Amino acid sequence: MRYFIVAGEASGDLHGSNLVRGISDADPGAEVYCWGGDLMEKAGAELLMHYRKNAFMGFLNVMLHLPSVISNLRLCKKQLTSLRPDAVILIDYPGFNLRMARYARRNGFKVLYYISPKLWAWNESRVKIIKKYVDRMFIIFPFEKEFYSKHGIEVSYYGNPLTDEIDKFRNSFISSRNDHSSVITEGNGSPIIALVPGSRLQEVRYILPEMLKVIPFFPEYTFIITATWNIPSRVYEDLTRDYPVKTEYGRTYEILSMSEAALVKSGTSTLEAALLGVPQVVCYKGDAVSFFIARRLVKVKYISLVNLILGREAVKELIQHLLTGSNLVASLKEILPGGKERERMLKDYDEIKQILGPAGASQRIASEMVSFLRKK
Repeated sequence: MRYFIVAGEASGDLHGSNLVRGISDADPGAEVYCWGGDLMEKAGAELLMHYRKNAFMGFLNVMLHLPSVISNLRLCKKQLTSLRPDAVILIDYPGFNLRMARYARRNGFKVLYYISPKLWAWNESRVKIIKKYVDRMFIIFPFEKEFYSKHGIEVSYYGNPLTDEIDKFRNSFISSRNDHSSVITEGNGSPIIALVPGSRLQEVRYILPEMLKVIPFFPEYTFIITATWNIPSRVYEDLTRDYPVKTEYGRTYEILSMSEAALVKSGTSTLEAALLGVPQVVCYKGDAVSFFIARRLVKVKYISLVNLILGREAVKELIQHLLTGSNLVASLKEILPGGKERERMLKDYDEIKQILGPAGASQRIASEMVSFLRKK
C-alpha cells in the first residue's frame, strides 16, 4: 500500500520515523511519502518537504508567514492528489493537519491521525473536525480516552512511543558508554545541569536567556545546552557569549542521562526527562501577543506532560512572567542532590512509567494501522 505522512516538527519527525519502520515491517511492499524530516527519510520514506520549511508556531508567527503557510497547504494538497495514497497519516501539528484531514477525506482518502492535537487543552471545538474527517485516531496518552469518549469518538491507545525511544537509547548507551564519556571529560568531571530550551527558534530566543541566568549561582556544575541542528549555531553563540556554558547538538538524551537536573522547555522534552529519571524545572516564555491569546484559550491546569499525566504538580512550572532567573535558581536548588523535592519527584516519575506501559508502542500502532486499512 501507499502511505502519505505529514509531520510538522522535530518530535513528529522522530515518532514518524519509528512509524515508517513499523509500517514497513507490517507491509513489506509499502511506499511511504512524507512531509517530515531527516529521521523519516532515513527510515525509508521519500521526503517531499522538510518540516523546517513549514514550522510556523504561535499566532503572531503564523500571521507573519501566512503566505508561506497557504502556499505549503496548496502544495501538500497537490502532492496528495497526485500520489493517490491508500492512507493519509497525520501526526499532531493541528493548524496544518486538520486542514489536510478535511481536504483528504472530502477527496476520498482514508485519514488516520497519530498523536492527538491538544484539543483537551484548548480549542476544543476542533474535535468536530476529528469526528467528521478522521477515520481512526491513535492517541499516546491514556487520559485522552476520556476526552474523546465525551465527544462520542472511539480512539485507540497502544502505548506511548517515547518509551520506545528511551528503551532504545538505554540499550545503546549502555553498550557504547565510552563514546559518550567525552561530555563528562570536557566538563572536567564536574556534575552536569542540562539546559533544554526547545527546538523552535522563537522559543529558544525567549527561554534560553532566562535559563542562562542561573549559571553564576552554581559554579560547581557544568552547564550544557541541548541544541538542535535546525537552529543556526550563531543563535546559540550570540545568546551564550557571556556565560561559561557548553553547547551540544543532537545529544539531548545523552546529556539528560548524565545530568543531575535539568531546566526544560515545556513539551515532549519534559516527558523525556521524566522517563530518563532527571529532576527538572519546566520553563515556558513566548511573545506577548501569542501568550495573551493562549492564556484565554487554554483550559488545562498544567502545561507539562508530566503534570498532565499525573493530574497534579509533580514538577514546577515557570511560565511567562514567572520565568525569571531568581525563580529558576530557587526551584533548581530544590531538585539538586540534597534538595527537598528531589526524591519525591523521582518517585512520581516511577508512577508515570507505570501509567504509560511497556515499550513497543510504535510497532503496535503501525501494525494496527496496516491491519485497519487492509480490512477496508
